[in-house]
Amino acid sequence: MPYVEQQTIHDADTHVMELPEKILEYMEAKYVEEFKNSVGARLHTPPDMLQAAALHDDAQFRAQAEQEVMLRKNHAALGAFRREDRPACLDALGFTSQLVFTTAALSNYGLEDGDNAPLAIAAARAHNRMNADFCVVDRRLLATGYVPLVDLDAAAEIAVEAIELGCKALMIPSKCPPQHSPSHTALETLWSTAEEAGVPVVFHVGGEEKMAQGYFNNGLPKIKDFHGGDENFTGLSFMSIPLAVWQTMAAIVFDGVTDRHPRLRFGAIELGAAWLPSWLKFMDSAWTAFRKGEQRLQQLSDKPSEIAKRQFRVTPYCHEPTGWIIENSSEDMILFSSDFPHVEGGRHPLKRFAENMPDVSAQVLHKFYRDNFIDLMGPALDKSLHDHPSVAASA
Repeated sequence: MPYVEQQTIHDADTHVMELPEKILEYMEAKYVEEFKNSVGARLHTPPDMLQAAALHDDAQFRAQAEQEVMLRKNHAALGAFRREDRPACLDALGFTSQLVFTTAALSNYGLEDGDNAPLAIAAARAHNRMNADFCVVDRRLLATGYVPLVDLDAAAEIAVEAIELGCKALMIPSKCPPQHSPSHTALETLWSTAEEAGVPVVFHVGGEEKMAQGYFNNGLPKIKDFHGGDENFTGLSFMSIPLAVWQTMAAIVFDGVTDRHPRLRFGAIELGAAWLPSWLKFMDSAWTAFRKGEQRLQQLSDKPSEIAKRQFRVTPYCHEPTGWIIENSSEDMILFSSDFPHVEGGRHPLKRFAENMPDVSAQVLHKFYRDNFIDLMGPALDKSLHDHPSVAASA
């Protein structure tokens, strides 16, 4: 019995849990050694990960995989890293489509923080080949390609390559590149490429500016996160997650990128959404206070909040007050995600979202689970995938 039955639900956030060294298979040979030296230990597979991966060779373990599809997490989950298992996994989940992100390469290995842009670009291209290759086994799997913004000239070229590989969305970092704004006019070709191809531009957790390390030097014992690491993802570090996308998306709106590309959609994935109502109000506050002296604000087609409602979509965490967020932002902006197979997504996201949307109408729920994802993806989502086959057959 699938987790979702007789319902169209698109999942805006799922992951490949590629083994750390997997990306080397897709890296240009001339960059492999340099990449290994730069990334170092992050390419080594730890023993517990190897043990979890080995379970997939055990017939008894595999026999229960589909029945336990929402119970098993990380590398123990069906289809987490073996692409040939992902179609059966998707059947067991019952989601109509999945937008698929990397796990190990979400921050592009931190390479954009250094001064080696060619290596950062090589890693991004390897990621795009790797993710597209994983998703090629099932058209319901919608691969995301990564486009670093550190090289203004290369960004559009990488986007074109990713789209040609079959990627259905382009991920960019939410933090600002070191030398220029993400709204820089030299990136116009990137936005045009995405708009003309009908693919959205998305942000994802991992690409944000991390909280300064000094905050964690508080004279107290280090806090273990739920992955077992020190201070990697804790209640305090959680506070920084939306700050970069708050600023980056405001720059994209204020500098007219969204107006120049009205068919282009942007999405904030796994960055939470409780901040969204305040962000909309804060942008409008800036627009009211500064537009008299700023020509760029005078030229906007509408208030920044209205432009964002038109072109920006956001996934809340299942523990957030989703009904309140919808009520105080827009019913057209918020969409479902499971974070499968990451442990953070929980074992019953539908239940948790329902608990946090007790008074939401059936029409708004339909938008949350179906319509807003279709709007985000645009032509990148084939019309035959708009509805689950069980729903389409009964229509």
